[in-house]
Order: sequence, then C-alpha cells, then structure tokens
Amino acid sequence: MKVVYFDCPSGASGDMILGALVDVGVSLEALQAELAKLGLSGWRLSAREVRRGAFRATKVDVHLEGAQHEHRHLGDIVRILQASGLAPDVVSGAVRVFRRLAEAEARVHGTSVDEVHFHEVGAVDAIVDVTGAVAGLRLLGAEAVHVSALPIGSGFVETAHGRMPIPGPGTAELLRNFPVVDTGVQAELVTPTGAAILTTLAASAGRMPAMTVERVGYGAGGRDLPGVPNVLRMFVGETAGDAATETVAQVETTIDDMSPQLYEPLMERLFEVGALDVFLTPVVMKRSRPGTVLTALCPPERVGDLSRVLFEESSTIGVRWTEVARARLEREMVTIPTAYGTLPFKVSRLGGRVVTVTPEFAEVVRLAREKSLPVREVLDQARADGRRQLGV
Repeated sequence: MKVVYFDCPSGASGDMILGALVDVGVSLEALQAELAKLGLSGWRLSAREVRRGAFRATKVDVHLEGAQHEHRHLGDIVRILQASGLAPDVVSGAVRVFRRLAEAEARVHGTSVDEVHFHEVGAVDAIVDVTGAVAGLRLLGAEAVHVSALPIGSGFVETAHGRMPIPGPGTAELLRNFPVVDTGVQAELVTPTGAAILTTLAASAGRMPAMTVERVGYGAGGRDLPGVPNVLRMFVGETAGDAATETVAQVETTIDDMSPQLYEPLMERLFEVGALDVFLTPVVMKRSRPGTVLTALCPPERVGDLSRVLFEESSTIGVRWTEVARARLEREMVTIPTAYGTLPFKVSRLGGRVVTVTPEFAEVVRLAREKSLPVREVLDQARADGRRQLGV
C-alpha cells in the first residue's frame, strides 16, 4: 500500500503541501491540468527551488491574474467542485475539507454551516490549494495519509475578522482532537487551509507508520523563520501487508447501577472527545447481578479525556485501559450519484481493491423521507448503484 507521511516541524499551509507534492515528483503540468477542470479563471501555478535554512525545497505559488477574493458560502464552493470535471474521489475529498472548514467557522462564530461566509478560505487561491492537495495525492497514487503532530505557534495574526491570537479560532477548532506541540516560535505556523487539509485527510496522526521510504520531498513556506527551517517534509513509501496496522487504547469500565437512558448521551460525549468506537456488552457480575461493560477505542493520547467523561457522565468509580494493535482497511468518503439522488459512501480497500461500498445510513434515511419511500428500498438501490459505479 502506498502511503504518505507529512512531517511538519515548522507547520503547514496549502502552498507548502503543494510544494512538497511537486518536490516529490508530481508534475506541475499534470497538477495544473487537473485544477483547470474547476473552471475557475484568473490564476496560474508556478514552482521554483528555494532554500529554507539548510534545506533545499520547492516553493509553489498561486498567482492571481485579475481574480478577486470573493466571499463564498460552502454551497458555492460545493457547486464549483461538483460541476467540475474532476474525479469523484477528488471532489469528495475537497468537499470534506471545505465542510470541516465551514463547521469550524460556524462553531467559532455561533452560526450555521450554511450561513458561514468564507473570506480567506473562499478565495480562488484557497480553492486551488485544497483541490490541488487532494488531486496531487491522487496523482501520486497515495492510498493513505498520515501526519505528524502540528506546531501551533504563538503571537497574533491579522484576518478578515480583525487581529486574532495564534492559532486563530478557526485553526484552533480544526486542531481539536489532533496532536499539537509548542515549539516556541512566535508566528502563524499552521494556516486554516493547511489545518483543514491535513486533519481531514489524515488516517492517523503522530508517529510515522512503519514503511519503506521511496521518496522524500520538501515544500517551502513563504518566509524564513528564526531558528527553524520553514519546510514541510513529505515521505512517500510502501507499507507491508494488505491492511494498515496501528496502536490504539482500549478503555473499559463495568457498570451495574445506571439508567439505560444515560448510555446514549455518554456515548455521544465519548465520540466528541476522540473515541474511535464505543460499544456495550451485557455481562453477569458477582451475585448474579446483570451489568454492562462499556468499551471505547481511542488514540493512546486521548485516554485521559475519555476517562474524565466516563467519571462525569456515568456511575462508574473505576476505569481500566490497555494498548492493543489493530489492522484496518484504508477507507475514504466518496460522493456517488444514485437513482434517488447523490449520497456519501464509505469505501474501503484491501491491497488497492475496493471491498466495501457503504452508503451513509443517516443520509439514506433523509433521502427516503424526502422521496416518501421505504428506507430499505433506497438503501438496497444505493448499495447496488455504488458498487456498480466503482466496478465492484
């Protein structure tokens, strides 16, 4: 399986990601040809070799030629992407990135996703950055993306909303449940666009996965930083086996004195603080008392957060955990048109071969209600359409 690991010692931005992609071997001409399918005018890409500290790196710039920084809603950007000639998985990936940006902005400003006005991230150059990153990874043949912890920086930055502390509120929201480090550099190290791309596409964050490194590329930031080379390093290689392996923490507690009504809000809170999965198992305890074992899987660094939620939201007085290894298929979200409308699908692959194509059930229910059709009928049709379009 071909994988990519983004090592971000001095942060990440859209142009640094594009620079690393070009430096590692993605053709600038091929990238521009893909981006031309967006149908946006007034821009072009350029690439040049620069030095950042002791490192040689590639600097990619998006040049605007008469294009204006328009303020767009999420719907405007989604329509641009869906009307493009880009591959469905590129469209789906870019939409996911922009949707996360909209959700972060909505949470910060206390509004709805549909009402969010994109300023910096709605401009042509940001659309090119986001779509170029997703398209570039596809051109590279990447099947999974992994990302190091991100340095957050400090100080202040000027934005369309005024002077903001670093990281800005939108970036801080995007970095929730993602490992970060403070390297002591007083500068904006992670931009909203860079944070959205990497946190959305990452299959895992933190340590570099076991892989055979084939290529290394360096993407340059726009300025020199004091004491640290302003580069993003990209490792491209192969992982052994057909499924990705990782270490997760298994957090458990056994409960015998709590109302069943409280399990649903408890599980919701656990997912909010970083749980990867949560499930309940009925057990028989001492003196034949019925009980429930609650098990949650999470990244090892989230054990403390899950333990706190369990103590706050359940009647337990003790939590146990252990680290376990797991293998999982690589998966992605893809938007696919069906007989009853467009739906998001979770697609998983084994050794590059598609093995499952699963429509998002909540969206199936919504579509069935809109069409006044049985949910089972829409679900069966969606499964058949999805498998047919992906050639399964």
